[in-house]
Amino acid sequence: MTVQTLQDLLAEGVEGRGVLVRSDLNVPLDDNGQITDPGRIIASVPTIQALVEAGAKVVVMAHLGRPKGEPDAKFSLAPVAAKLAELLGRNVQLAGDVVGYDALSRSEGLTDGDVLLLENVRFDARETSKDDAERAKLAAAYVELVGDDGAFVSDGFGVVHRKQASVYDVAQVLPHYAGTLVAAEVEVLQKLTQDPARPYAVVLGGSKVSDKLAVIEALAPKVDTLVIGGGMCFTFLAAQGLSVGTSLLQEEMIDTCKSLLDRFGDVLHLPVDIVAADKFAPDADAKTVASTEIPDGWMGLDIGPESVSRFSALLTEAKTVFWNGPMGVFEFEKFAAGTRGVAESIVTATGKGAFTVVGGGDSAAAVRTLGLPDDGFSHISTGGGASLEYLEGKELPGISVLEG
Repeated sequence: MTVQTLQDLLAEGVEGRGVLVRSDLNVPLDDNGQITDPGRIIASVPTIQALVEAGAKVVVMAHLGRPKGEPDAKFSLAPVAAKLAELLGRNVQLAGDVVGYDALSRSEGLTDGDVLLLENVRFDARETSKDDAERAKLAAAYVELVGDDGAFVSDGFGVVHRKQASVYDVAQVLPHYAGTLVAAEVEVLQKLTQDPARPYAVVLGGSKVSDKLAVIEALAPKVDTLVIGGGMCFTFLAAQGLSVGTSLLQEEMIDTCKSLLDRFGDVLHLPVDIVAADKFAPDADAKTVASTEIPDGWMGLDIGPESVSRFSALLTEAKTVFWNGPMGVFEFEKFAAGTRGVAESIVTATGKGAFTVVGGGDSAAAVRTLGLPDDGFSHISTGGGASLEYLEGKELPGISVLEG
């Protein structure tokens, strides 16, 4: 990636300058609005901290959830502002709007080293508009918050695959730089795509084959092992003619899975046993059965111990591992063993010198929920969808615009 970085900006000097930072602070909240996994906020701190210490007036842009282009209290960044302040060890102002009167007046009052977090950028419909002119107007309003001598730092890797005002259009107006997080993520993904050490193993889980189809197509010809788990494995099992009970199934993808198995059968590895449940609940009755014997009326909620053993034998000997997607419903303790077992085998591979990457999203949440050590992996990504699109070979607008 040939772009200017945060270090280049700091070398130029930012004392007294306004700097717009696009962070990825889209963290999960519980029903009481409490943050359940602050990983993305933690990952955003180094770039913001470096700018603060250099005397910049920092204006942070971020989104939370999927509000419908207008203010919605349940998607307010208020809990994020509080957590960010705690981690930075300094006050973080939260604007009452995105680019309105409050944001503008607060930005004008910033002094060197201050931090202002704008309210959820997706409260403004222009942020995600398909209309270039609408996004450009919002970008101009963002720029007004930092002034003509301002700069833009892109540090939200989880959104660089989106052509949005705070990700793409601002970079067309201000001098632009890759933040610590974005630069590190791209470096990691380049290591996965440019002559990775072998054996190269990929673990894919999650609920839907359709979500991972493009990455399977892209990676299957390039890797030595591709392990399939999670809800998506049942469509593959159905493609083998097996009954999957009431397990998650994408019937419209069965023929596609047959084709994948025909073409990449020597690389694809499916579970040989399943932890089945009589209902989707943490207290469901559960039993381990062969993948060929899932009972009618029962649903698979995890991979079984024999599958973990077989997958682990492959993963612990790999030199490069990319993991995206849990093996089961890890949020329910009764169905967490598959994800834990596979994750622990990747930790083992890391300890033996392998380069291992957790591809963000639910996988990163699983690492923390299950109490696994962050340093048990070479890298834990903050951008699930962006990581997958990069590995699929797609152009990421938020990266390409930094190269201009």
